[in-house]
Amino acid sequence: MRWTAWLVLVATLLLWSGNWIVARAVREDIAPGIATVARLAIVLAILLPFAFFGLRSKLGALERNDWKIIAALGFTGGGVHLALQWLGLHYTTATSGILYLSTTPVFILLMAIALGERIGIRQWTGVLVSFCGVFLIATRGAPARLSFNVGDLMALASMMMWAGYTVLLRLRRDPLDTIELLVMVCLFGCVFMAPWLAWEVALEPKIELTRNGVLAVAYSAIGSLLLAYAGWSYVVKRMGAVRAGVTMHLMPAFGVILSALFLAEYPRWFHFAGIALILGGVTLSSLRASSASNIR
Repeated sequence: MRWTAWLVLVATLLLWSGNWIVARAVREDIAPGIATVARLAIVLAILLPFAFFGLRSKLGALERNDWKIIAALGFTGGGVHLALQWLGLHYTTATSGILYLSTTPVFILLMAIALGERIGIRQWTGVLVSFCGVFLIATRGAPARLSFNVGDLMALASMMMWAGYTVLLRLRRDPLDTIELLVMVCLFGCVFMAPWLAWEVALEPKIELTRNGVLAVAYSAIGSLLLAYAGWSYVVKRMGAVRAGVTMHLMPAFGVILSALFLAEYPRWFHFAGIALILGGVTLSSLRASSASNIR
């Protein structure tokens, strides 16, 4: 079971890493809101037939708090979070976006503390070491090259929302299985994306369907949303929000590898040094400290 969780985790992070590269590559082919709603619709079309009867029998038994948490999951992880990521990559580079992934474990730690989870010094140290590795990669070994713009802030907001999604998964008490939950997250995601979509349509965005845009949305829907979300739910349930969250530092390392394979952007010395720091920090943070406990 332990090795299965780690294998699912690696596959999930690879799918998400690829999504950043795809989103940056097709930023001129499709508007972020349309891309987000389209991939939510694809996932719903695939999953709803399998979840319909289960949802019909379970939704009536949900309590008010269950509905609040599910709606919050739809807001933080179902729509706006995804659109912010794609829109942010219109204004900042994929490298800069990857840097802000390192803030997710910090947000998770802070939210988990607020909910009563005890965090050990080992986990904090691991986050810091991993952040140094991400920073080294993102700045190409020269800290003066790092700059902030509106795209950076959007990427940061996206990561903050994802941290909230991860912690909220641990607060669930509803009877929904993974497929049923993902359907509800996508439904609420569409609801929260409605104003954004209306705003984009009113401004006459790029609505023509180019080949690259269609392929990107299909990958994002099936790979980074359907398969990756199911994998992340599996991992968080077995590893805990904090231990799973700190492993997101692996995504910049995966991003470097994928960039070399698909974009011919080959790594340099700071990539190797950064990856070493990232792996060391993830290993340190993932070790279960004796004082750690799950969210109650």
